[in-house]
Amino acid sequence: MYSAILFLPLIGFLIAGLFGRAIGDKACEYVTSGLVILAALLSWITFFGFWLGGSELQIEPLFRWMNAGDLKVTWSIRVDTLTAVMLVVVNTVSAVVHVYSIGYMHHDPHRPRFFAYLSLFTFAMLSLVTADNLLQMFFGWEGVGLASYLLIGFWYKKPSANAAAIKAFVVNRVGDFGFALGIFGIFFIFQSIEFTTIFNDAPSFIEGQGEVMTFLGYHLDPQAAMTVICLLLFMGAMGKSAQFLLHTWLPDAMEGPTPVSALIHAATMVTAGVFMVARLSPLMELSQTALTVIVFFGATTAFFAATIGLVQNDIKRVIAYSTCSQLGYMFVALGVGAYSIGIFHLFTHAFFKALLFLCAGSVIHAVSDEQDMRKMGGLRKHIPITYWTMMIGTLALTGVGIPLTHLGFAGFISKDAIIEAAYASAGGEHANPMALYGFWMTVIAAALTSFYSWRLTFMTFHGKPRAPVDVMKHVHESPLVMTVPLFVLSAGAALAGMIFYSSFYGAGYEAFWKGSLFTSEANHVLHDMHSVPAWVKVSPFVMMALGFLVAYQFYIRSPETPKKLAERHQGLYQFLLNKWYFDEIYDFLIVRPTMWLGRVLWKKGDGTIIDGYGPDGISARVQNVTSWVVRLQTGYLYHYAFAMLIGVAALITWSMFTGAGTGGGAH
Repeated sequence: MYSAILFLPLIGFLIAGLFGRAIGDKACEYVTSGLVILAALLSWITFFGFWLGGSELQIEPLFRWMNAGDLKVTWSIRVDTLTAVMLVVVNTVSAVVHVYSIGYMHHDPHRPRFFAYLSLFTFAMLSLVTADNLLQMFFGWEGVGLASYLLIGFWYKKPSANAAAIKAFVVNRVGDFGFALGIFGIFFIFQSIEFTTIFNDAPSFIEGQGEVMTFLGYHLDPQAAMTVICLLLFMGAMGKSAQFLLHTWLPDAMEGPTPVSALIHAATMVTAGVFMVARLSPLMELSQTALTVIVFFGATTAFFAATIGLVQNDIKRVIAYSTCSQLGYMFVALGVGAYSIGIFHLFTHAFFKALLFLCAGSVIHAVSDEQDMRKMGGLRKHIPITYWTMMIGTLALTGVGIPLTHLGFAGFISKDAIIEAAYASAGGEHANPMALYGFWMTVIAAALTSFYSWRLTFMTFHGKPRAPVDVMKHVHESPLVMTVPLFVLSAGAALAGMIFYSSFYGAGYEAFWKGSLFTSEANHVLHDMHSVPAWVKVSPFVMMALGFLVAYQFYIRSPETPKKLAERHQGLYQFLLNKWYFDEIYDFLIVRPTMWLGRVLWKKGDGTIIDGYGPDGISARVQNVTSWVVRLQTGYLYHYAFAMLIGVAALITWSMFTGAGTGGGAH
C-alpha cells in the first residue's frame, strides 16, 4: 500500500507527460486526478491506522540506490505517525487541487503538461516525506524545487512568470546549499545518513570530548559541531519554508496558476522545511542555540509577513504573506520543543490555506481574471458558495472559537496552542531565551492576521461593486468541479482542530506519535501549557476580535478612513507596500553586483583576455601573417628571381659568419 501511495502520482505524471497528446486533454485530467485521489484515500487509511492505535513504524526497502565507499544508500519507504500525517496533507490537498484544476484550467491549451507537473510535484513531496535517509529526502527536496519552477513559470510566455520561477529557484539554492552542507556534516560525524542510525548515535556523540570537525577554520567540539550542523539544516528550511531573509520568492510565486499557489502554500514546497526540522527533532534537541535561532526567525517571520499583508491589494498576494506568517508560527512551535503542535498547525493550516487560495481562484475566475481587490466589492450575492466557503477559511485562519475551550475552527485550536507553548517555554529548567519574544510576536501577528483577513473579505465581497459594469454583468459562480473541492476543504478547516487536537498534543499524545518525534522536551512544554495564566490563553482571541473590529470600521462603516490614514503616514504605508524594501535591498547588494561581475568576467575576462589572447587572438595573427604572405604573390617572374637571389645571398652570408662551410674536409 505504501508503495502505491508513493508511486501512483508518478505513474500519472508519466502517462500525462509522455502520452498527453496521444490520449487527449480530458484523459490526462481524469487519469492524473484519479490516481492522486486513490493515493489520498490510501493515505487516510494509513493515517487512521496510526490514529486508532493499531499501526507501528514500518520501513519498507525498495532497492539499493548507491554504494560509494562508506556511503551505502537504500531507497526505503519510512512510514510512522509523522509520515502518515504528511501523506494525508499532501495527497488530500493535491487531490482537491487536481479536481479543481479541471474547471479552472478549462480554457488552457496545455492542460496535459499542467496536470503532469502537478503529479510530479506531488510525487516529489511524497518521496521527501517517506524518506528513510537524508539523501532520499534531498532528492524529494530538490524535486519539489524543480516542480515549483516548472509550475510557477507554467505560463512561460509571460516575462513576469519566468522571472518569478527563476527567483524561486535561485533563492532556494541558497538555502539548499546550507542543507547540503548539513548532510555532509552528519555523514562526516556519524558515517551514515540513515535516520535510525543517526538518532541512535547522536546522544552519545554529544557527550564526547575534544575536536571532532573543523568548519570555516574553527575547531569544533561535539556540542559546537551539532549546533553548526543544525543551523545549516535550518538554513535549508528557511529557503523552502520562506522564512525571514529567504522569503522573497514566495509572494512572486503568485505568477503561476492559482491551483499551483494552493498546492505550494498548503501542502508541498513550504511545508517541506517544517517537516524536515520535525523529522530531525532528535538532532535539533541537542542544540539549544539552534532552537533559539529557530524561534527568533519563526517569530520574526510571523510578525514581518503579517505587517506586509496589511496593505497588499492583490488578493493572492495577501494570502501568500499569510502563508509566510503562519509558517513562522510553526517554527516558533518547533523551536520551543512543541514539535507535535507545530505539525498540528501544519495539518490544520493545509486545509484552510488551500481553501482560501482556491476560493481566491474562484473569485478571479468570476471577475474575468482580475486580482486587484480595489476593483472588486459587492460579490457576496453573485457568488454565494465562494463567499461562504471563503468565510469558513477566514474564520479558521483568524482563529475564531470559544476561549478556554477546544471548540472552534481549526486555526483557533492549533494557533492558540502555539502561543501557549511559547509562553510555557519561557520559564523552567529548559527555558528558551527567545520564547517570550516568540510569544509576543505571535500574539501581535494574531491581531494583524485578523485585520488583513477581514480586510480581504470586506473589500472583495462587501460594499459597493467597484468592477466595471461589463465585468459585473458576467460575474458567475464557479462550476461544481470547482466548488465541490471547496466543500471538502471547508470541512477540514471547520472540524480538523476539534477532532484531532487530543491525539496531536492532548491526552492521546503518546499513543498517537509513538516516538516519531522527539518527545521528552515536548512533554515538558505540553505539561506546562496547562498551567499558563488565563490571560495568555485568551490573548489570541482578544487580538483576533480587535483585528476584526478595526477592519470592520475601516472597510464597512468608514471606507474612506484607510485612504486618509495612508496619506497621513505615507512613509510607513510605502514601507509596508514595498515589502520592507527587501527586493530593492537585495537588488542593490546582491543582484546588481553579481550582474556587474558577470558582465565584467564575460566582456573583459572571457571576451578580451581569454578569447583575445586565445582562439580569437591566434586566428587573428594567422590571418595577419597570411594576408602579408599573400601580398608577396605578385605573379611577376623577376620578383620571384629577386627573392631567390636575396635568399641565396642570405644563406651565403650566414655560412660565412658561422663557418658552416669551412674546414669540413681537413679532419
